[in-house]
Amino acid sequence: MTKFEVVFMTSPGIGHLVPVVEFAHHLINHDPRFSATILIVTMPQRPILNTYIQSRAATSTSTNIKFIHLPIVDPPTPDQYESSFGYSCLLIEKHRPHVKQAITNLMETELDSDRRLVGIITDMFCTSMIDVANELDIPCYVFFPSTATFLGFMLHLPILDTQLTTELAKLDTELVIPSFANPVSPSLLPSIALEKEGYSWFLHHGRRYFETMGIIINTFHDLEPYALNSVSTSQVPPIYPIGPILDLVGPAQWHPDQAYHERIMKWLDDQPPSTVVFLSFGSQGCLSESQVREIAFGLELAEVRFVWALREPSKAKFALPDDYTSLEKVLPNGFLERTTGIGLVCGWVSQVSILAHKAIGGFISHCGWNSILESLWHGIPIATWPIYSEQQMNAFEMVKELGLAIEIRLDYRKGSDLVLAKEVERGIKQLMDCDDEVRRKVKEMSNKCRVTKMENGSSYASLGVLIEKLVTS
Repeated sequence: MTKFEVVFMTSPGIGHLVPVVEFAHHLINHDPRFSATILIVTMPQRPILNTYIQSRAATSTSTNIKFIHLPIVDPPTPDQYESSFGYSCLLIEKHRPHVKQAITNLMETELDSDRRLVGIITDMFCTSMIDVANELDIPCYVFFPSTATFLGFMLHLPILDTQLTTELAKLDTELVIPSFANPVSPSLLPSIALEKEGYSWFLHHGRRYFETMGIIINTFHDLEPYALNSVSTSQVPPIYPIGPILDLVGPAQWHPDQAYHERIMKWLDDQPPSTVVFLSFGSQGCLSESQVREIAFGLELAEVRFVWALREPSKAKFALPDDYTSLEKVLPNGFLERTTGIGLVCGWVSQVSILAHKAIGGFISHCGWNSILESLWHGIPIATWPIYSEQQMNAFEMVKELGLAIEIRLDYRKGSDLVLAKEVERGIKQLMDCDDEVRRKVKEMSNKCRVTKMENGSSYASLGVLIEKLVTS
């Protein structure tokens, strides 16, 4: 029986890496003829990435998934970039010769007539690897770990660029983006797209998507029908919605402090069902000390049970946020004492484990796509508090387009705004007492999350079409 190999190239971000690894598992579970090699860009500033990879590698030895760490390259120099996004894009480009060598070695040493390489699947921000695929004459696909609305923005950007007479950040009119049913304010666009360097990279990547054999996206038709229909045109490579792709175990399996994780879960075990609000702002999410204090005051005013994943900005360049060594330094005086037994302030947590717990009744989220999918899977309503990347667009879609979340803010920008305690209180109360319509729609979508991946589901069928394309091209 002929077997098939797929090589994955991923960005050095936990929110990009996890869906790639889970998709590789999903592909192999769907069709055991497949095996996968995942190429890793190492960033010493982000040890949590290595912790995750080591854990997954240890459990993947019998699942036909192999991880290859690419050689360390000289990092971009400060005169070559203006932001962490520019740094990351340049760092990935520097790995192009190493990616080509790794794939060449794979083809020469491990593949034969009974096992052939059928595709390179590259992350949405690793489009320079399209050149490697072309040089090696291997079909290349993009894996897009975000929304169909955001994909529509990326695909529309080359057209929009020809129409703009000023910078996006200076626009004073709403934008018509085909993947959104409603006009979108420029204030909801990713902050990096509003900067000259970030805009240039977005435009570059968006143009390159058109050069691929297809775009694999972590969503499903019942969740984003309007957006998926809008991007599925004859001008765009085939779109394969195969989501939701989730790590349903999460850091519960690879958390660096298992005893700490178990204490959090034990505390939740002691709370009544659907009474706890969970606050988490993602792997890169951290807030100013003044904002942290406003949240604390808001929680006290709301008088609600809570679990709050609170992290501080890292002191190392391009590193992820750290856990606070002393919570007393950032929280209001006496807050921890006054909320003993009512709330729990913690650091890095297994978010998906908490969302799965019966005690959780609502989720204040930064609206990263992985977090949204996890909350929908478990039927937990969201209150939107976006911070960075495409999260403002995600929040807008969830509230205004889909009616699956309630709004705290849609256009929050860290450092330029402050959500006051009364606003936090109001958002928490609205979330925990959210109207039956929102909660009903979230529960309904939770069921659709599962059905779509079952036999005869739309994502199941889409994955089958992708597999057929891979093995016959």
